Amino acid sequence: MDELERKYWIAFARVSRVGRARVRQLEEQFGSLEPAWRATPGELKAAGLDSGAINAIAAARDSVDPDAEVEALARHGVHAVTWHDDEYPKRLREIFDRPPVLFVRGTLTAADEWAVAVVGTRRVTVYGRQVAEEMARGLASNRITVVSGLARGVDAVAHRAALEAGGRTIAVLACGLDLVYPPEHKRLAEEIAERGAVVSDYPLGTQPRSEFFPRRNRILSGMSLGVLVVEGDVKSGALITARQALEQNREVFAVPGSIYSPNSRGTNKLIQDGEAKLTLDVQDVLAELNLSMASHQIEMTELIPADETESLLLRHLGAQPIHIDEVRRECGLPIATVTGALAMLELKGLVRQVGRMNYVRTAARA
Repeated sequence: MDELERKYWIAFARVSRVGRARVRQLEEQFGSLEPAWRATPGELKAAGLDSGAINAIAAARDSVDPDAEVEALARHGVHAVTWHDDEYPKRLREIFDRPPVLFVRGTLTAADEWAVAVVGTRRVTVYGRQVAEEMARGLASNRITVVSGLARGVDAVAHRAALEAGGRTIAVLACGLDLVYPPEHKRLAEEIAERGAVVSDYPLGTQPRSEFFPRRNRILSGMSLGVLVVEGDVKSGALITARQALEQNREVFAVPGSIYSPNSRGTNKLIQDGEAKLTLDVQDVLAELNLSMASHQIEMTELIPADETESLLLRHLGAQPIHIDEVRRECGLPIATVTGALAMLELKGLVRQVGRMNYVRTAARA
């Protein structure tokens, strides 16, 4: 997307009354969001917007400077991805209530198409912690991206286990990316951004609120092939995520637990009702999603450059991190070509992204 147009998508993210449906209306009426931002109330009404949305847009224009929004994102190391961009998660694009804009710290890659969400209670038991660690480690070891919500308990355990296994992980937040909630996970969020991505559909400065978390969970499940619930009561956030996954036609997995434990009431009920597949180890997830074969195919794929573009990139990468823009300049290739080729090389294990769009060649596979 043209950067001039992008800033208006970022600005519209500040308008609470303009979401997926109204962004689509504005695009259809005006062709892009730049003229929609400047439209008169009469033109907005003709586009099908009601008075509440029109008044919200008018108020936003008085308080939101699109250029200042872009500058603020840059200061915080965040970039915006719209549903027209290649970086926008392919699976998220499939869901009904997809966010028009995702704010990203870190990098989303083609490898993240193979993702599984691991969720559960904040009050994780010793049993739940052990299961979450084993499941997340097993997924990451099979090159499956682990998605979770950075919350206390199961979420944090899953993120850390994926990182320790050398895998990718994505955290979906219910606040602006200049904030971290809970605050004690600030360092964990930084590590995730260096090895994966921290994402949100809320603009900078948005404080976490209880009603934001269920909305956040639709992204968490929407980015994933399936959702694995480790522990959770019947009315927990993890069960909300499971229900959203079912609505999105995603697979749901649940780890059984003691019939005496409140933390296992939700997972046991999902299994009992036939809404989730009973899961005893990570192979149950991999087999159900056909990821065992996918992982095997990655391992068996020629760990050599597939074409001259990949060869050229590898010749310009070494042990010292190099930014993607410098790679592009040295290779003389379009940025889209470089981004796509680096994603494939990362999937093969030939290169590694070490944070802030810097890449190194993986010595073990070079």
